[in-house]
Amino acid sequence: METYSISLHASATLLPSASSFSRTHNLRGVTYVDKKLRHCILRSTLANPFLHRYLQPFLCNRRLSLRFSRTGKGITCSDAERQSWDVGRFVKTLFFFNGPPSPAKFFEFLIEKISGPSPRDEAKAMTTSGIILVAGATGGVGRRVVELLRQKQLAVRALARNEEKARRMLGPDIDLVVGDITKASTLLPEYFKGVGMVINAASVIVGPKEGETPDRAKYSQIKGDSPELVEFIGMSNLITAVKETVGVRSGKLLFGFEDSTSRELPWGPLDDVVMGGVSESKFLIDPVGGENGNAAGVFKGVVSTANNGGFTSIRTKNFSVPDDLSAYDGLELRIKGDGRRYKLILRTSRVWDAVGYTAGFDTLKDQWQTIQLPFSTLRPILRARTMPDAKPFNPAEIVSLQLMFSKFEYDGKLNPTFSEGPFQLPVSTIKAYLKEPVTPRFVHVSSAGVTRPDRPGLDLSKQPPAVRMNKELGFVLTYKLKGEDLIRESGIPYSIIRPCALTEEPAGADLVFDQGDNITGKISREAIAQICIAALASPYACDKTFEVKSVIPFSETYTVDPKNPPPEKDYDKDFQSLKTGVTGKERLQQTPVAI
Repeated sequence: METYSISLHASATLLPSASSFSRTHNLRGVTYVDKKLRHCILRSTLANPFLHRYLQPFLCNRRLSLRFSRTGKGITCSDAERQSWDVGRFVKTLFFFNGPPSPAKFFEFLIEKISGPSPRDEAKAMTTSGIILVAGATGGVGRRVVELLRQKQLAVRALARNEEKARRMLGPDIDLVVGDITKASTLLPEYFKGVGMVINAASVIVGPKEGETPDRAKYSQIKGDSPELVEFIGMSNLITAVKETVGVRSGKLLFGFEDSTSRELPWGPLDDVVMGGVSESKFLIDPVGGENGNAAGVFKGVVSTANNGGFTSIRTKNFSVPDDLSAYDGLELRIKGDGRRYKLILRTSRVWDAVGYTAGFDTLKDQWQTIQLPFSTLRPILRARTMPDAKPFNPAEIVSLQLMFSKFEYDGKLNPTFSEGPFQLPVSTIKAYLKEPVTPRFVHVSSAGVTRPDRPGLDLSKQPPAVRMNKELGFVLTYKLKGEDLIRESGIPYSIIRPCALTEEPAGADLVFDQGDNITGKISREAIAQICIAALASPYACDKTFEVKSVIPFSETYTVDPKNPPPEKDYDKDFQSLKTGVTGKERLQQTPVAI
């Protein structure tokens, strides 16, 4: 019969003492495991060779001896044919990622997690991502945007203040969240789960007359909330609510040190010790190990193929709240390579031994480099095997990250750069990124004329009523400009559309696109809705501010033949003609009037 020797050392904080195992009997340092615990192990198929080899005494012997020694090096387990296996490091790994297990659960964990995952681990439904949120969804432009998005079969979510009005106007089946941008407390985080883009058509209401009249009678007073509350504070609240889900051009830092920003994660080693191997790694912060003497994390260690091992890794503890990266296209690593091939693994399940969505990457020796790993290239891997039936990767539910150096790729393939011995991988940053070309994630409907009330030398008598009456209307245009500035400063890829006077006429007339805030005229709400949706898909509209009007003068009414409607316009050519950085504020030679 095969003989095993297990030596326990002074690691009481890592492993329960022998006396804590339920129903054990101690006699002169020899512990006998009772029948019930042995029966628990006997129920397992023990298909894993490691488990069979190291737990065979539980199956073959009614008695398992544990000899205690005090060498101070931890817990080791060995036989004549294998290198010593550091049981203490194995248990320490379990404690780091899962907390102290009960004695019975300790052995059940070994059997269940190494033999195979429970089918229910993968049963959770995937969260939808890529939803277009429409704020101000019951307004003149907003409701048309919702209608057009649904016609295009795009996922849309409406944000409105009045549920009854919204369902009556948009339909009982609309994906609706009830909130008020002027009240931050009503913009609940779950409203924005899965939202990838925003069209903001919320606006202050100018009354008492809505719609168009020959004498523009609507411009007499503000109805409801003030321009400051809607156009400025409301904009700030909305940006804060959606910024995490729609993404920023500079990316989202998950770990590392970047300029004045840093974010650390609870990394722990997860090496082949969990399979009986002897490889060992660690993760530390080197205050001067990054580029230009800045701080960096360092993944380092020694890898060995002894005991059929051959991998080391570091993994984060599960995040308390899943990281939603649905707005981004992948992860970007800034690392200093050593010429080896590594793996990045993302998990969307809190179960320790679940599918990891994996991408390998090659490094250049002694060179800092940027590695981009698109989410679309991630492969579902479990124990070095592709899992073709795994659910699709969901970037809205990331719960842990892992870096690995391994002898194995997947499906029997080997890492061509693998070699035993020491290795080191400094990591400056891990961040989510937006792929180029970037398209707008936040489209905002503002207004022509926002820079004109403060423009020196302007003849206000020749300007539209809103410009002339800016002060009487609660500085409506001034606050609209302040709201625009919040978007431009947010880092979110944006497009700001400034329509001239809005009408109820149909879309289809030829349009004039301009910049600098100079033109006057009219344009239909339906045309603005079309432009909003087109801007979301066009990199040429990104980070641009522009005015737009119809070629039809106020003195004429534009109509279309319902039996022969005009074709939908391709706005890309118009967007291409626009420039970034042009807002009309360039012509302001003095600080706007204080409010």
